[in-house]
Amino acid sequence: MTATLNYLLRAGLISVVLLALPARAASDAPLLPEDAVALALAHSPALAARQARAEALAAVPPQVGIMPDPTLSLNAINFPTDTFSSSQEAMTQQQIGIGLTLPFPGKLGLREQAAERDAQAAGQDVAEQRLLLARNVRAAWWNLFYLDRALDVVSRNQALLRQLNTIAETRYRTGQGMQSDVLLAQVELSKLLDMELALNAARRNQAARLNALLGRAAATPVNLPREAAEELPPLDDDGALFKLAQANRPLLAGRRKLVEAAEARRGLAEKDYYPDFKLGMAYGFRNGNNPNGSARADFASLTLGISLPLFAGSRQDKAVAQRHAERQQQEYELQDSVLQVGTQIEQALAEYHSAHKQAALFKTGLIPQAQQSVSAMRAVYQVSKVDFLNLVRAQITLYNYETQYWKALASGWQALANLQAAVGAPLPAPKENTNE
Repeated sequence: MTATLNYLLRAGLISVVLLALPARAASDAPLLPEDAVALALAHSPALAARQARAEALAAVPPQVGIMPDPTLSLNAINFPTDTFSSSQEAMTQQQIGIGLTLPFPGKLGLREQAAERDAQAAGQDVAEQRLLLARNVRAAWWNLFYLDRALDVVSRNQALLRQLNTIAETRYRTGQGMQSDVLLAQVELSKLLDMELALNAARRNQAARLNALLGRAAATPVNLPREAAEELPPLDDDGALFKLAQANRPLLAGRRKLVEAAEARRGLAEKDYYPDFKLGMAYGFRNGNNPNGSARADFASLTLGISLPLFAGSRQDKAVAQRHAERQQQEYELQDSVLQVGTQIEQALAEYHSAHKQAALFKTGLIPQAQQSVSAMRAVYQVSKVDFLNLVRAQITLYNYETQYWKALASGWQALANLQAAVGAPLPAPKENTNE
């Protein structure tokens, strides 16, 4: 019995482990940039909050565009205080009535229009936040990718410096080298170890930031692929990007909707110079008989009330001035946003082209040349034809170039993400030069 129980427990444990393996493998899978963006859009609490606000505002227009609720009244009228009899006096009656408030024509439509524009602006705000979230995720992803590649370069250079240190120690023991060479190699190796510590700390901070954007716990492991796209696409410098932003950037579309909402409210304030109406209808029930013995007839009543704007100078005039100033404010904010979008496009283009040229320079020129220089110096160092300090300097130069290449590449992709967010639409392919 005990053996059978132990067997079942082991089988159950193995089953649990096997079931957990696919989930673990999925969590250990490299996180690609677009996968990170999809995760952020699906799980970001900040974006969900903006979406909830937009949904709340979308429910407002039907509420403000409908007539006010009617009022039902139940009245007891003209009861004598000595007997409180319903049949003693001819004017005594029990009355039921209904009252309606009728806003001046056009007011309800303007209220609904203003609320609709606010709701549409909130919807554009959600779209804007999606763009910014995707931009921030891509920027964080590429920062993390750069730190991973920088750590790879540091690790590789540590191995190379250890080799150089071994060579220097061998030459010193055999009397062919100097002790200063050994010390120099050890100092540079210590610098790389210190750099590794700094890079690991930066990676941990960047991973926590990326996890926050993805809506995950800060300590969630982030595993990136070892390779990524290294070919930065060409871009146009003409005004097509700004025109595209004018038509597609949610920030500008939302600002325009807020201008329209402010204009509707200004129109509504002007409508308040005109009166609202109150219509009432009532039916009174009477008990008792007339002097001739006939039953008393019931009463029907109809009332009409009109609001009188007697204090227009203190109320309506000030309200119109307020709404006019609010409309100007929204117009100025729209103009400011247009200028900001143009600046964002220009800055992102400048950063992109600079990073594109730097990455190409490092990849095709400086790094290959530095690699050749290091290889040549290492070969001649072993036969005492080059100073050890120059060899170490050449190795450090190669390390710096390789690190700067990955930094430039990451900066290029980050600038591209900034540019796409500034435009608000997929970037167009560059136009072909028909003059060639």
